Amino acid sequence: MLSLAFSAGMLGIEGYVVRVEADSSPGTPSFSIIGLPDRALGEARERVRAAIFNSGFAYPAGRLLVNLSPADVRKAGPAFDLAIALSLLAIDEQVDRAALREYLALGELALDGGLRAGSGILPMVLGARAAGFTKLIVAQANAAEAALVGGMEIHAVPTLQDAVSVVLGQGAKWRHCSGTPAFEPADELVHGDLADVRGQSGAKRALEIAAAGGHNLLFLGPPGCGKTMLARRLPSILPPMSLGEALEVTKIYSVAGLLGAHAGVVRARPFRFPHHTISQIALVGGGALAKPGEISLATNGILFLDELPEFSRHAIEVLRQPIEEGTVTIARSAGTFTYPARFQLVASMNPCPCGYRGTRTGHCRCDDATVAKYVGRLSGPLLDRIDLQIDIARVPFDEMTRMDDAERSAAIRARVVAARERQRARFADAAIACNAEIPGNAVRRWCLLDDAAMRVLAQASQKRRFSARALDRIARTARTIADLADSDAIRSEHVAEAIQYRSLERLDGRAA
Repeated sequence: MLSLAFSAGMLGIEGYVVRVEADSSPGTPSFSIIGLPDRALGEARERVRAAIFNSGFAYPAGRLLVNLSPADVRKAGPAFDLAIALSLLAIDEQVDRAALREYLALGELALDGGLRAGSGILPMVLGARAAGFTKLIVAQANAAEAALVGGMEIHAVPTLQDAVSVVLGQGAKWRHCSGTPAFEPADELVHGDLADVRGQSGAKRALEIAAAGGHNLLFLGPPGCGKTMLARRLPSILPPMSLGEALEVTKIYSVAGLLGAHAGVVRARPFRFPHHTISQIALVGGGALAKPGEISLATNGILFLDELPEFSRHAIEVLRQPIEEGTVTIARSAGTFTYPARFQLVASMNPCPCGYRGTRTGHCRCDDATVAKYVGRLSGPLLDRIDLQIDIARVPFDEMTRMDDAERSAAIRARVVAARERQRARFADAAIACNAEIPGNAVRRWCLLDDAAMRVLAQASQKRRFSARALDRIARTARTIADLADSDAIRSEHVAEAIQYRSLERLDGRAA
């Protein structure tokens, strides 16, 4: 006897439909699963057998064979348990075979027949909808996540018995239809308000430019000057996420297993803050199951790397390609996976290993060779990709204790949103979201400098030997400064300010 059910698997962050074919033949009782299952899926044999018995159903006799198609793609995880159990019950018609083919089933089975929540439900449901399915059976704990996909008839059930009732047409109490998810962007002040930061007007200006144009940013300053505090408040001046951006972030978090039970759309822009001991795989993604890394989890948000030179050279150098392309591709024996990586990099570092070089309040113990070695941990190609590099100093006591009101994030965000609207109108016919994403071959078109601005850039380049990439970065930054000034033309003062944000090369004598 042969029966058929449907489930879904994951390729990277994309879901695809899996045919679950169950067959029973005479012979010594056995149970085999084929179709490149991983170890967790191979153990489904015992989970499914116990769940069927403990749910009060008869276990099919004979030699049982379950094939997961397509057979040439490795299957991973326990989300196939429910579909396997239903396909086995359909062999001896405990479940209607024809009705079963209308449903796509997702869920891990407990030994008592209960259904447990799984990860990656959102992209799997998206893949099911793309394949033409409209009826879905999931664990009750995954109902909110599955409901984010519109146009689906969702049955969120707590047990295998209830899933069988749904297929038999008796599960109306578990049924509800999904629609377009309600979305209200989060109040970004959960990250803090820039008014909390005393002084540091130059650093706040750099944050405003970074937010307006999507530029990467590096703070250079001694311990205690507020680098981390400033970075944490960047989300408070970024434009709110759109529904499309929020769904993309939610999809990545779902694959990574970071969505809690009953979670809805991720409303706040991600702010990822990995420790400097992080491995290359944890930062970029990978592992046996090719999970997304920190750079993908920071998509549409901020990746903050504190004490940048303390990170492994191998780890941070792999950021170069994702910064340029907005994606990261991971090749493994199980296949090649591409994850989004459109993050905004914010980093900080001390001017020297002890942190006090160039300050009046601390005695620096580092000689020039030590400083050069410290800064030399960062390669020129990586620094080329950081548009804004700014020196910040400790705030004087009188300025720190001043009681006058500083400008709040809401006012700065209004200017940032206005600048982004100018960019949206400019790039209406191009697949570009902000100035930082202008491709190199389009810089001359979108970042046209007037004669005076060109002379300023030429003089600076002759003195500091900018690379071609650094020149493009300066032009993009100047374009953002002009947008904040509500200017269509990029003038000399805009270019001069953009050049000021290349401070690190002055520290180590290298050209960016």
